[in-house]
Amino acid sequence: MRPLVVLAMARNLNWDQLEGTALVVGQGGIGRAIGVVLEREAPKLKLLRAGRGGPLPLNICSEQSLNDLKTELQQHGPLRLVINTAGWLHSGGIGPEKRLQAVSRAGLEESFAVNAFGAILLAKAVDEAFGHGEQAWFASLSARVGSIGDNQLGGWYSYRAAKAAQNQLLRTLAIEWQRRRPAVAVTLLHPGTTATALSEPFRTAVAPEKLFSAERAAEQLVSLIAKQTPLESGRFLAWDGQNIPW
Repeated sequence: MRPLVVLAMARNLNWDQLEGTALVVGQGGIGRAIGVVLEREAPKLKLLRAGRGGPLPLNICSEQSLNDLKTELQQHGPLRLVINTAGWLHSGGIGPEKRLQAVSRAGLEESFAVNAFGAILLAKAVDEAFGHGEQAWFASLSARVGSIGDNQLGGWYSYRAAKAAQNQLLRTLAIEWQRRRPAVAVTLLHPGTTATALSEPFRTAVAPEKLFSAERAAEQLVSLIAKQTPLESGRFLAWDGQNIPW
């Protein structure tokens, strides 16, 4: 009967009723905006903003940094919410590949380190902090281009593959946590094309009505997370709640 109780609670969740700690990882445009939304919508949650150069320094590519996070979480109240917004698409002249000959080991390694390995190693770091048994959420930003079934255009080898790998890793995590952390809902989220530094070089062809501000994207994502339940853990969703094919 316990899963049914958890489901009923989640269906009627109001963020302003939630107490404990929230962790937002990644301090880019969406990460910062999610922090603002949570401060407004969930005033009883203690908000930890983590990332490179963030109030709580965190490098999800560093084992030591993740171990430090694990220790830090022991100093706070029950962890109720983790939202991972950290991602890598381009830097230092390396970015989405339009053709095979542009694929490089450096690009593959960087993309997988942040977009795939970082997400599952973050989950490992917060695992014990979810041991309190109260309902909680672990959400991570994926991308529609990480869908293998929806890939009609090709290109973007590193980013597509790394996001697809994240999807598999967190889908597998959701199955394990249904046994070990049955009150936690794991969700993979596509935020839509958002006006941030990550997308800036690649959004010239995006129609204005399909380009979200960071604030709108954050509001949509936070609202969507609140609707997820442990019985639905492991879903890959677009910002509007629609399932995305794996």
